[in-house]
Amino acid sequence: MPLYRFAALAPLALLTACAANIEPPKLAVAVAAAQSADTLYVHGDILTMAGNEPAYVEALAVDHGRISYAGPRASAPSAQHTVDLGGKTLLPGFIDSHGHMVAFGKNLIDADLVGTPDIPDLIARMKTHAPQVPAGAWIVGFGYSAKKMKENRTPTVEELDTISAKTPVMIVDGSGHLGAGNSALFAIAGVGASTADPVGGTFARKADGKALAGPMEETALNMVREKRPPFEGKLADDVITGGARAWASMGQTSAQDCGIGIGNDDMAILRNAIAKKLLPIDLYVCAKNTILDPMLAQANEVRADAAAGRVKLDTRVDGDPRYINRVRMGGVKFWLDGSVDTAWFTEPFTNNPPGKTGVYRGYEQIPDAVLNAAFDRLWTSDVQINMHMNGDAAADQALRAIELAVKKYGMRDHRPVFIHATYLRPDQIAKMRAYGAIPTFLAASIPTAGDFVVHFWGADRAAKAAGGGTFVKEGLPFTLSHDAPVSPSPSILGIVDAAVNRIAAGSGAVIGPDERLTPYQGLRAVTAYSAYQVHEEKTKGTLEVGKLADLVILDANPLKVAPTSIKSIKVLETIKEGVPIFHLDAARP
Repeated sequence: MPLYRFAALAPLALLTACAANIEPPKLAVAVAAAQSADTLYVHGDILTMAGNEPAYVEALAVDHGRISYAGPRASAPSAQHTVDLGGKTLLPGFIDSHGHMVAFGKNLIDADLVGTPDIPDLIARMKTHAPQVPAGAWIVGFGYSAKKMKENRTPTVEELDTISAKTPVMIVDGSGHLGAGNSALFAIAGVGASTADPVGGTFARKADGKALAGPMEETALNMVREKRPPFEGKLADDVITGGARAWASMGQTSAQDCGIGIGNDDMAILRNAIAKKLLPIDLYVCAKNTILDPMLAQANEVRADAAAGRVKLDTRVDGDPRYINRVRMGGVKFWLDGSVDTAWFTEPFTNNPPGKTGVYRGYEQIPDAVLNAAFDRLWTSDVQINMHMNGDAAADQALRAIELAVKKYGMRDHRPVFIHATYLRPDQIAKMRAYGAIPTFLAASIPTAGDFVVHFWGADRAAKAAGGGTFVKEGLPFTLSHDAPVSPSPSILGIVDAAVNRIAAGSGAVIGPDERLTPYQGLRAVTAYSAYQVHEEKTKGTLEVGKLADLVILDANPLKVAPTSIKSIKVLETIKEGVPIFHLDAARP
């Protein structure tokens, strides 16, 4: 559900330079301007995140939802309320650079399959969940990993039929790219032995090469799950409130769902959230590429409803017209390849994933013509293009499309987002610099999938995977993402820890030691650079006068603890525009 009209696709400002260190524009620090404030924070590590080196201030004042002072305690304004941090750490609110908050909210309602050790356990969890499913709904579970189960495979259609013979059953693995269904699911989805595999995906077949075996991957999975019955009423409310609560508990004041439209009810869920003002935090959304036009049409409907008084819109503290009751339709998302086992490479896999034979390089998901047409249409607009990619062949496809747009329209400050961009060659990084593209590295996958990446892709490619260290050396912006529910946790401190240490959980090996970040570099990626990625650096990402008072209080300073303990730091409080929206003590049972 969109927010601002894309009908007026205004060109963005031209890039005038590619500086060695890209910094968000600095706001004037009007130290003496503030005479009084609503709240004053003192007696803690107040880390501003402004600049390439750590900088602290003794006091931070908030007035009417904005930062009104950041500087020495002696010069701070008086305030109605003073918060003694007691030595704790205050940072800018964390910004989700790539996640799926709406999908996560749905998964909170589904069966939890994370960590299931084998197929009998998975079946048992699904059977336990089944009685909670409302009439007419599907029995759905999320989060298993076939590679980590004893059988090293996905359950078959017959095994899933034991959960229910009449109700559709669907399971989706932790990557979101693979899954399986029972007989009732395929029947209601209209998929059978004669159904052709869609481009960019496959339905697993039995020995006859026709009958459905149960597993499905990529676009085949999407083809089925988009027919899931919608979440409505209280369930729709719970999707948003549950997801937002989880994000805020991890210190995030800005969330993202980049893939709206995977569920056929996603837009309705967002419209419900807008109408009922359910969101305590900001939410940037990207439409799945196949539903961009319907999304834009609904954005205009929301604007029309607001103009006619049918929807009451709150006035934002920062006056950002792109948001409607905290929802911003930020862009569109394309899937260029798949996950670890289906990434699209120019060179073959070192070891093929199970079931893949011969010279295997993964595969593309959309033809060049589709992506080229999107850049031709959107390059000069404010609809940001986000592209999922893991292999370098997928990055080549993205760069070809950008090159065509630049030749036709010239350079723009579009900031195309390379989602994951897991393996990039040096020549590709040079082109990203020239075009202003920004990668958001899935740091959350380093502990969980690092060993698999080494096995499938080989040690050389794995060592450069999610190469934040290279981008630091090149002086280029990058962000870190959790991709929740893929991770499966939306923990920001968890991904900073992962990028700083790059330790594979299984083997304990450091995957690509040269790509490790310092804790400060990791924090920059989830604050200042994340704001820059979504064109919100003027109002978010650092603690500077004039910016939104989006804040997080931690029980320890990530720069002053052992690097491997960053993930264990607790979020004590999350504050959105000066208003506390999460407090750890209140969240405890």
